[in-house]
Parts: sequence; C-alpha cells; structure tokens
Amino acid sequence: MSNLITRAGLSVDERLATFLESEVLGPLGRDVDAFWQGFADLLAEFAPRNAGLLAKREELQSQIDAWHDARKGQPHDAGAYKAFLQEIGYLVPEPSPFKIGTQNVDPEIATMAGPQLVVPILNARFLLNAANARWGSLYDAFYGTDALDAPPAKPGGYDRARGDAVIARGRAFLDQALPLVDQSWADLADENDGKLQDESQYVGKTQKGLLFQNNGLHIEVVFDAASSVGQTDKAGIADINVEAALTTIADCEDSVAAVDAEDKLLAYRNWLGVIRGDLQESFEKGGKTLTRKLSGDKAYSDRDGNAQSLSGRSLMFVRNVGHLMTNPAIRLPDGGEIPEGIMDAVFTSAISTIDVEGQAKYGNSKCGSIYIVKPKMHGPEECAFTNDLFNAVEDLLGLSRHTIKVGVMDEERRTSANLAACIQAVKDRIVFINTGFLDRTGDEIHTSMRAGPTMRKGAMKGSDWLMAYEARNVAIGLACGLSGKAQIGKGMWAAPDLMGQMMQEKIGHLRAGANTAWVPSPTAATLHALHYHQENVFEIQQGLGEIPSVDTLLRIPLAEGTNWSDEELRDELDNNAQGLLGYVVRWIDAGVGCSKVPDINDVGLMEDRATLRISSQHIANWLLHGVVTQDQVMDSLTRMAAKVDAQNAGDPTYVPLTGNEDGAAFSAAKELIFKGVEQPSGYTEPLLHQWRLAKKAG
Repeated sequence: MSNLITRAGLSVDERLATFLESEVLGPLGRDVDAFWQGFADLLAEFAPRNAGLLAKREELQSQIDAWHDARKGQPHDAGAYKAFLQEIGYLVPEPSPFKIGTQNVDPEIATMAGPQLVVPILNARFLLNAANARWGSLYDAFYGTDALDAPPAKPGGYDRARGDAVIARGRAFLDQALPLVDQSWADLADENDGKLQDESQYVGKTQKGLLFQNNGLHIEVVFDAASSVGQTDKAGIADINVEAALTTIADCEDSVAAVDAEDKLLAYRNWLGVIRGDLQESFEKGGKTLTRKLSGDKAYSDRDGNAQSLSGRSLMFVRNVGHLMTNPAIRLPDGGEIPEGIMDAVFTSAISTIDVEGQAKYGNSKCGSIYIVKPKMHGPEECAFTNDLFNAVEDLLGLSRHTIKVGVMDEERRTSANLAACIQAVKDRIVFINTGFLDRTGDEIHTSMRAGPTMRKGAMKGSDWLMAYEARNVAIGLACGLSGKAQIGKGMWAAPDLMGQMMQEKIGHLRAGANTAWVPSPTAATLHALHYHQENVFEIQQGLGEIPSVDTLLRIPLAEGTNWSDEELRDELDNNAQGLLGYVVRWIDAGVGCSKVPDINDVGLMEDRATLRISSQHIANWLLHGVVTQDQVMDSLTRMAAKVDAQNAGDPTYVPLTGNEDGAAFSAAKELIFKGVEQPSGYTEPLLHQWRLAKKAG
C-alpha cells in the first residue's frame, strides 16, 4: 500500500516525494516548499481544465452517435455529415497560412533524417539499448537477420560463407553511399587506397578507422586486419558502423503498464538515469554477469587533425501520457487522483532540467531544450491546453519560455481533421508530428461506431481515409514550415524478425516525405538507416506539398453491401481475439506493456495498446450492428485462449487463460469487447488499469 504524505495540500506517495525532493529538486537547488506550492497552484488551474476537455470529447461523441442513430438505414450523406461536424465544432476553420517559430532545436530533429526508436521506459536494459543505438554494426545487422540475401548461417560458430556475403553486401552499400573514382570498395588494398568521387564526404579518422558522411549521416569504416573478420578481408575492413537511431522516445504511455506510484517511480527513476548519464543495468548472459551503461562519445580527428567528437547516444524524447488517465500516486485536495499527463509533464521536465542546467554527464540536448511527445490529443483545444500547461511548467521550474518542446502525435481523428490548427496551437514549441495508423484506426472505428459495420481490418489499410491521412500529415507539416525545423514522422514497422521485408517496404516512408520513422529494435534502426543513404528526404520534401481534401479523410470505412461468409467472420473474430488475448494476458498478469507477441500465424509482432484498441473496437462494432453474436465472440475467445496458452507454454511464469476464465486477464479481455462501445474514445487504458491494479492487489 502507498504511504501518502502531505505537500501543499496534496497527498503524495512518500517514495515519490522523497525521490523528487532529494534526487531532482535538491541537485537543482530548488526550494522544495515553493515547488510544491507552485505545483499545487498549477493543478488547481489545469486539473479542472483537463476534466473539461474530456467532457467535451464525450459531448461531441454523443452528438455524433445521435446523428448516425437518427439516419439509421439511410445512405450516408457525406455533405450533410461534414456540415454537421462543422456545426458542432468538431471541424474548425482552417487557420490562415503560417510557419512554425520553434527555435533551439537539435540537428538530430531539425536538419538530419534518420530512424527513431520507441522504448518502454520501465525496462532499463531496453532503454539503454535504445539510447546506445545511435551507432550500429552493419555487419552484425546483416549477419543476424533475413535482410541479407544469402543462405542462413550454419550452426557451430562463425559461418565464413555467410560472413563473405555480409562483406559483399557491405561493399555494395559503400559503393552506393561513398562512390570511389574508377574503383569499387571491393577492390581496395588497404585504408590508404581509393579516392572518393566527392572528397567532401571524408570527415576524419577515428580510433578504429575512417569516418565519412552521406546525406547528413556518418559512416565509420573499421580497419583491423588482425581481427577475425578483418583477416578474411583483403583490405582489412572488420566492420562498417553506421549512424542509426538519431532519436529515441522513452515511452511512459502505450508501451508500458504503469498504474500506480510504484510504476511511476520506476519510470521517473529510469528517465533520471538517462538524463543524468548514470543509468546502468546488470544481467546474466552465458554464465557471466554483464553490466550495460550509456555509451560515450565517438572521438575522431578531422581533416585538419583537430580533435572532435560525435554523440555516442541517441537524442532522447520522453513521451508523456495523454489527457485521459489519472493516477493514485498523488491525490488532489478533494481526494481525486492527479491527471497523469500533468504529473508526467512536471516530473519529466523537472528531471530534464538537470540536462538544461548542465549537470548531466553527457548531455542530451546541445541546444538546451526538453523534448516531450504528447499523444492522444483530440483537436486544437487540447493542443492549446498542452501549450499552456508547458508554459506553466516552465514557470514552475524557472525555465525560459519554450524550453519544453512538443511532439504532436497525429493519431486521433479530430486532430487529423484539424491538423493545421493543432500545429498552430503549439507553433513556437513543436518539433515533431507523426502518424500512427493503429491508434488512428481505433479512433476512426469508435467515432463512427454507430454509422454501421466497419470493413475488415486488412481492408482498412487500403481505405480512402487512411491514404488521405498519411498524405495530409506530410503536406500540412511542410506547409507549416516543419522541414528543416522539426520531424515529420511515420509509424512503426511491427515485425522485428522480418527485416528483409522491412528493407523492401519501409523506404516508402522516406519517399512520402517523412524524415524519421519508427523501428522496433536497434538492429532495425541500423538497417533502416541505409534507406536514408539511398534517399535525400529533404530534397524529396521540396517536391511535395499538395494537401488532400479533408472530405476524403472523413470517408467512413463502412462495409456497405458486404455479406461475409461464416468462414470470413470466424477468421476475423479469431484474428482479433487472438491478438487481444495475447497482449492482455501479458499486460495484466506480468505488467508488460509492449513485447513481441506471436500473431495468429505465429509471426512475432510488436504489440502495444494501440493494436489492442483496434481489435477490441472492431469486435465491439460488429457486435453492435449484429454482424456477430456474443456467443460467436465467446467461442472465438475460448478457442484463441487455448492458442495463446500454447504460444506461451515455454514461459514458466505464465498463468494459462484456459481454466482461469474468471481471472483478471480473461475478464479484462471480455470487458474490453463487451464494454467497448462505452469506453472513452475506445481507449483500453481504463479497463486495463482497473484489472492490473486488481491483479497487483492479489
């Protein structure tokens, strides 16, 4: 149980208060009593505003539901629908043309293009791996994945044949990114051989070899003829290290299961370790204890022999939670729980101030900025609230205006439809917009829940609204001046074991104008980095700009005139139910918010709450409109529970779903479906938190 102590009228978990006061405010030299009083005053202003915005969401949804109910059985009238959305304030007038004014943005965000990782903040080892993924071994990435077009490595140690194929693929990359005059990299005799076609690509010498640059990203060619790999290479090249994850998002939201003070304290402590530079984690591997720490910088001598360095770590964002959830870690004077998004804003910013004020071992932002991603905002009012909140946090911490930068997740329908107005609301602190197909699809289904049955999930990927959504995000971002000042991002490649397919498909994100895109692992970041050597995103952006009509975005993905067979209905239900159960059982029973979960075909996919939102809302929609029955859903859940149990049979800590249908995990799964229509915006968090807290309480 949490022991609460009083601070300026707030009831605060004692462990959390002690952490903040001794490990954050103390080193910053802040007056503790003044801080808590300022925090209480901030909450007195912003907690009621937060509640008002949530009430506005429900009011708009009720009006939309009523509009569809009144027209049940009639063909959808797109013109009348759009006029209705304008009348109720769901659609707001487009702002006059403007450009963002964000200043003091690090080049990894503003002027460089490259991969972005998202990592659960509760897992220190994963967090360290992601932060250290600024540089990746291309040889390791090709040797260990299906991205290499060669036979798999033979067991029993180093496979020379596969190693030779890796070397050949590496040389092909160097020929493409760093072409030589009348010569291939495969022909080099040693590190002194060869001449670049563009000599400006040469940067200098590192302790391991030669440093180059292409499209703003660095490449280190490692020469070590004495190494096991270098011995097999006539030029003595032992590896190719590429600059990979330029930025990483430490996630407090969709990829974690944080429901109370204990969980939040772990999140904040890990964030402090990253910012301070002293986070480390020990673990057992091969009978040995290994300790992982943050990587140091990469030293080199430039062309003139001067000592220089490049960052050895990814530039870190932290993703706060959205406006919806509250947390019992702090209680307001009226006994209510603190809005978790406000708590995150204050705590993560206070911790990041250690970096801003120069007390970090390595330093995160060289420009004195704090980078916060804000998810799940619905429309410009909520973006304006975040802007005001960040103003207040800056004042509380004594920071200059717009020190706190914001990344806006374009993943809710009201934000997508009013994206320019959302950007304008945070125009002097925005550094990031990003599309998120999964959450965006969940909100699409929930918003139009009563319009009729939606198409199948697979068909949704080719729907008109989705194409408009992806294109509008880039075009509006460019029109608002984000190029060269902020990131325009695309979503996650969810299959970490299918790197060959990723290398074929994910380059499309760059060609669509995105200067960053999410990947599921450091290895994926290393491989995806090659795409940014193939394409110059900033040049591509110059040829883009036409904004697709909002009318296309508003096309509801209804399955009008479709009569599915029994087999098709069963397949869709099974697909949804299996993914839902596979994720929920880990969330509720183990507190794991994101992991590689086998899908119905036993392909490992990175799952988080966004995928759960789609599955639960899709079944709820089909139930509401009589496409399937409750008995059919229960039959699917029962059969898929057995499959999920089999997929987890090798985990000694796993508690089977079958035989525990009254347990927290199976109960949560059922409620997510059967209470799906009434969940706020179709979000899964309220029920997940309820059942996880029950599980933790025993």
